[in-house]
Amino acid sequence: MISSIFLALSALIWLPYGLFCLFQPGYLAEAAGVVATTPTGTTELRAMYGGLQAAIGALALVACLRPSLRRTALVTLVVLTAGLGSARLIGLALDGGFTAYTGAGLGLEWTTVLLGRWILRRDAAASRR
Repeated sequence: MISSIFLALSALIWLPYGLFCLFQPGYLAEAAGVVATTPTGTTELRAMYGGLQAAIGALALVACLRPSLRRTALVTLVVLTAGLGSARLIGLALDGGFTAYTGAGLGLEWTTVLLGRWILRRDAAASRR
């Protein structure tokens, strides 16, 4: 039950934001200070902020609907968000420039990592009983 709620919330966060960034990549200029200066750059923003994040949300949504995929989706969410959060922390250490967008990203990413790991451990312990 907790894993379903967690995955549903993840889908509600990642999927709409990814779709929004896919179709409105210019939004990132003001929100995150990320600007595309060429058509290739715009395509890259659409792919990384749009396609990848929408795919993370779609994975969470599919796992909500197919219980057999929940563990795989949880592991994937934990790994992906740990990668994003780690790179964001490294970027802060190297570049500085903490913003509200960076803080929100770190909050989402590390909350996902911690809650996802807790749910995975909880589910594993329950299955051993």
